[in-house]
Amino acid sequence: MATNNIGAPLSLMTDQSSTPKISRATWLGLFLSLFAIVVIRYAFVFFVPEITLMSAILKETLIWASAAALLVIIRRGEGLSFKSIGLGTCRSWKSIAWGFLIAAVSAAVVGGLAYLTGYGNGPGSAAFEKRPLWLITLIVIRAGVVEELFYRGYAIERLRMIGLGPFWSVTIPLVIFSLGHWSGGAANILIALAAGIILTGFYLWRRDLVANMIGHGLVDFVANVLPQLFS
Repeated sequence: MATNNIGAPLSLMTDQSSTPKISRATWLGLFLSLFAIVVIRYAFVFFVPEITLMSAILKETLIWASAAALLVIIRRGEGLSFKSIGLGTCRSWKSIAWGFLIAAVSAAVVGGLAYLTGYGNGPGSAAFEKRPLWLITLIVIRAGVVEELFYRGYAIERLRMIGLGPFWSVTIPLVIFSLGHWSGGAANILIALAAGIILTGFYLWRRDLVANMIGHGLVDFVANVLPQLFS
């Protein structure tokens, strides 16, 4: 029987009689993991329509701060180890190896979809590419680390902890993650959905969040940083 990193059988997570009392810290953590990035993005769209270098840095800083707050919630608020969200569950070399495999699979699927949809040639992509390369690199790293922390590690594990079954604990973060890429249009949402399915599948299989972070970051690095390095 499969188990999650908290130690309880997954099949018991849907049993209301065995579901533990959910703390306020966990509810706060779920809000941060599911909605922090979306709220920050919408806030900047509405209140800072013209993205400048300083506003981009501020947005990234707020997202990193949300991730740091979530880690504090896990350790101090919930009193759980980071293994409860898939961190530190595998040896480093295994995480790196699986990360490269995730990147290879994701790149093949994402690259194919980008080619078929023509994604990457619109005004949104052009505006993103005008940012300094160092900032694009930091955004790519942030996407790999924070988005996997939020939408895979924490959200899936805690939604299951509060009593949602396997379907909804996976679907809710996946939908929010995909729709969160709305600024790139329908093609970006489709690409994010495909990548999210792959990343979610690997996380459920391996429960290795570090591998997911590496794989996610590598795909974004190849798509956004390498072309500028060699242009």
